[in-house]
Parts: sequence; C-alpha cells; structure tokens
Amino acid sequence: MKKSNKFYLNSILILLLILTPDILFSRDKNWFLHETPEQKAQRLKWWTRARFGMFIHWGTYSLGARNEWVKYREHIPDREYSKYFKHFNPDMYDPAQWAKLARYAGMKYVVITAKHHEGFCLWDTRYTDYKVTNTPYGKDLLKPFVEAFRKEGLRVGFYYSLLDWHHPEYPIDKYHPMFINKEYRERENQRRDMKKYARYIRNQLRELLTQFGEIDLLFLDYSFPGKYGKGRKEWESMKILKLVRTLQPQIIINDRLDLLDVPGGWDFRTPEQFMPRQWVTYRGKRVPWETCQTISGYWGYYRDGSSWKSVQQLIIMLIETVSKGGNLLLNVGPTARGTFDPWTVERLRGIGNWMKFHSRSIYGCTRAPREFKKPENCLLTYNPDTRRLYVHVLVWPSTGKLYLEGFAGKVEYAQLLNDASEIKFTEPKHWNVLNEKVKPETLILKLPIQKPPVDIPVIELFLKR
Repeated sequence: MKKSNKFYLNSILILLLILTPDILFSRDKNWFLHETPEQKAQRLKWWTRARFGMFIHWGTYSLGARNEWVKYREHIPDREYSKYFKHFNPDMYDPAQWAKLARYAGMKYVVITAKHHEGFCLWDTRYTDYKVTNTPYGKDLLKPFVEAFRKEGLRVGFYYSLLDWHHPEYPIDKYHPMFINKEYRERENQRRDMKKYARYIRNQLRELLTQFGEIDLLFLDYSFPGKYGKGRKEWESMKILKLVRTLQPQIIINDRLDLLDVPGGWDFRTPEQFMPRQWVTYRGKRVPWETCQTISGYWGYYRDGSSWKSVQQLIIMLIETVSKGGNLLLNVGPTARGTFDPWTVERLRGIGNWMKFHSRSIYGCTRAPREFKKPENCLLTYNPDTRRLYVHVLVWPSTGKLYLEGFAGKVEYAQLLNDASEIKFTEPKHWNVLNEKVKPETLILKLPIQKPPVDIPVIELFLKR
C-alpha cells in the first residue's frame, strides 16, 4: 500500500475514533444512566453513613449582608450591583479554621457555592471575567478551600447554580432580577442565546471536575420548567449528566436537573428548608434524601437577621432527619471578610459538644425497624450494623420512667450514651405502679430524676441477637 493511501486510511480511522467512539465500540450512548441498585448503594455508602454535612453560601452578596437573593428581590441592575464585585476582599479568609470548626461540629462533608445565581465564581475560571481573581482579593478561593477540608478528613462537594443573573447570554426568566422590566426583557431575549449559555455551564463544570481532584458531590441548582422558566431542554441536562459521569464516575448528584423521571438521572432528593413527615419517596419507593437547612433563616450572610435557631433546635433537626433515613446539610453564610459570625460559631460548637458524646447515634444510623414504636416526646435512630437502637429523649420524664411499648424481650442492656451509665429496666406482666395498665410487651426504663447535663439525652439500647 502506498504511504499516501495508508496515511489517508489512518486519518479516517482516527477521525472516526474521535467523532463516533460509541458506534465503533458498540457502547450504549446512555451508558452513564445504567447502574444496578447495588452499585448505586455502594457509591452512596459514605454519604448515607455520614448523615451530616456543611453547606456554605458565599459570594459578593455577603457585602450587601441581606441574603444571597438580594439582587433579585431588590431588582438591582448590573451597574449598581457591581459595587460588591469591586469591593470584594475577604482578607480574613482562613479555610483551615472553617474546616476545623466543621469537623468539631461533627460534619463529614462540605458543599460550597462555587457559583451562585449572581454568577460570581470563586475560582479562576477561563470562561468569564466575573470571578474572584479579578476582585481586590485577587486569588482563587476554591483551591485552598478544597485542600483545607480534605486535610480535616471531610469529603468535598461543589454547588453550581444553573441560573446566572450576570451572564450576557442567559435569557431573562421569571427568576431574573430584570424580569419586571418587560421592554428590556423582550429586547434582551431576542439577542441572547441559550445554547451558548448551556455550553458555558458545561465548560465551567469541566473545570470544576478536572482542576480540584476527586469531587465527592455535585449540587446543581435548579430547574423550573414552563413559561418563563428553564428545565432539561434549556440546560441540556442530559449532556451535563453525561459530562459529569464521564469526568467523575463516583460523584453523587442531586435532583435538580429536571430529570426525575429518568432512571439514573439523579442520586438523592433535596427537600429545602422543611422537614419531611417521613422517609422521602419517589413513585412509592423510599429514596436517598438530604434536607438542606439554614441556621439563621437565610443562606447568605444576613447582618440584621433575627430568626436564629437554637443549638437544641439544630440538634433535634439532625436527629429527626436521621430518624427518617435522611441527611442534614446545614448552611452557614460567611461574612465579606471571610469569617463565620459569632452566632454561627456558637451554634456549631454547641452541636459539636453534643456530637462528641452522641455521634454514634447519628453516623451510620437510620430509621428504626417498624416493630419499635416511637415513645412520646422521643425520637429513634438505629444502627443496622451494630444492632443498637437509640432513644433520644426530647422531654425528660419527671416520673423517672420511660415506657417503650413493644420493646419487651428485645433488649439485653441499656445505658445513657453520654457517660455509659447503666439504665435498669423491667418488663411487666400485667400491671404497673400507680394502677396504670401497661401492655405486657412494654419495656419500662428506670431513669434518673435529674436530666443528664446534655442538650438531648440519648439512651443506647443493645438489642438481643
């Protein structure tokens, strides 16, 4: 064969390999959607055992100090909003301190807003000038962040907003700050190209998933299909999903790409700012889920906020989430100087003080088996590996007794978790003291009159094998 013909054939083969690898190797074009339930459970295993993570909302809106939606809610135009970009300089930013506090609080993973709806990017992206390296701060924020949290043993995740109120190709929709200006909206949308913006999303995700090592979780936010909205068609969600699965096959992805009906299109549900009444389901089946919640009532830093949850409320929120088979992603909003405000620090330390003695009632735990009925003013969690049941006592009984209906004959030992002190119990046959009838299958715990010196006392029950 002549050299010219050989070169010609080799060139065609190389071109085919580049353009049509799925056809040449008979690979299903939707290979990234195919996974057995067992494979998925294994991929999510670290996450379902962790149960507790930190969410971080941080951007130029922290200078406004009145939440991350301030541009939308106050309909602030770009030229006015740019003052925050021009003055963003978190000179006290120390991600190592953030990571230490997250670890002390008992958190096992972190998710940070690499880009929120305002469009500002915390890393040195190639695809926009609206990034931290062009602010007075002048340095990439994500690289030291990732290193610091990994050093403390936390898994790392990125939040990425599908919405973008700054990008010139992003069509103005009902959640855009300028939607109220009809004339401007219609004029702008005639020239804006959603296809170009969809490519922008993929380009930035490629950066986030190739420049920072292994990323454990991706939180994409969010879809709102319909008139003046955006969903899978606009985001080109299947292309996003394929890119993500190709670059980081092990990654966990949330449910906001508008692909709920696509098997393999998401990994976990994300109820936001509310507590589900029971284990979250989809089409009648229980699914992995995580509730993202705020400490202060706001996601971004809000200087004048007054709706702070107490340490005890936050601990109960964590317990209740786990008791229903879910994870809690608890949010903090750093200040514009790069610090956590004192109210946040106080609450994280308070949670950590409780977790120091009670974390084994959280990590690796889930909903208790149905045979165990939740006592009044209590929450139950259960570790299926150790076969230990945890009774979280929200209101300490003044009588010194706690009645556990249906527990009789199933418990070999009981103790307070904070100090491992024994809790004695009885299993009545017919009648209890005070002439109060008790079912024979009831276990009666004999508690100390004085409540243990912890926010929420926990009784650890060792079940019989």
